Parts: sequence; C-alpha cells; structure tokens
Amino acid sequence: MTAPVQRPLLFLDVDGPLIPFGRPGGHPTYELDPEPRGAASNPLLTRLNPEYGPRLAALGCELVWATTWMADANECIAPRLGLPELPVVTWPEAYEDDEQGGLHWKTRALVDYAAGRPFAWVDDEITAADRAWVAAHVRDRALLHRVDPRQGLTDADFAALEGWLRTAGQGLPA
Repeated sequence: MTAPVQRPLLFLDVDGPLIPFGRPGGHPTYELDPEPRGAASNPLLTRLNPEYGPRLAALGCELVWATTWMADANECIAPRLGLPELPVVTWPEAYEDDEQGGLHWKTRALVDYAAGRPFAWVDDEITAADRAWVAAHVRDRALLHRVDPRQGLTDADFAALEGWLRTAGQGLPA
C-alpha cells in the first residue's frame, strides 16, 4: 500500500503580502466587518483584498500561516478572506540569532515545519541568504517567493505560485 500524497505547503505571511504597505492612498479599502473588535480593529485590515481568499483556496495546496500574527491570523484575517482556520507555524526561540548571519528568522523554522514536504513561502522579507540556505538544506522542492510589500499579492505572484504548484511534486528545481 502506498502512502497518500500530501499536497505542497504554502506558508503565508500577512504583513506585506496580504496587507500591503504602499502609499496610504495607493490601495483601495474594502468593506469588511463593520464592527471589528480586539486585534481585528487594526486599521490596516481595510487593505485586505477579499479576492485573495478564493484565489488562495483554489491553489490546491495546504495553506499555513507563517506570520507574527500567529493565531490572530485565524481570528482576524481568515474570516475576512473567506478562509477556514489554518495551521499556524510557531516560532521557536532557538532560531532568533539567525538574522545575525543574514538568514531570516523564519527560514529554518519553515524548513523544519515542512519536514521534507514541498513548500512555497510567500513573504516580503525573503533574501538571497534565505534562498541559498534553503537550496543547501532542502532536498525536495521549495519556492521562496518574495512579494513587493508596497503592492501585496498581484496577478503575477499568483501566476508564479500556480506555475510552481503544477510542478511541485515532480522533483524539478524551483
């Protein structure tokens, strides 16, 4: 009996990819929950594009929050995008010193979480150091996709993810 095939993971950062930081007047605001509460009252949430949810869900991968929002992403972000509750990466303190060597503090934690599964990581802080480290330490396919934090996810970003996911299980280099 063969083991079931696991879908690739898609690690999602919130600030930058889902909540863009461009010019204040440069992004539309969207009609969301009229009575935000707690962490949901963050004024930047008006920058969430409700079209992201269906587009992310249609990618056919396992979505995972990889953000400092942690569990708040399930409370504040997921409902506004029409997404179900998603798994959340917890950030071990053991990797806090990685930034001193140029590696993003999320990089090793995401590779550990993936545990050999193909994964894409969408973030606005990915660097060449992260790409080099992942290339040297990950045997399976990985896509580190940097999003322009001024724009957030664009059609081109979704096209890049869709293209990578079409080949993610075939062992081709990312």
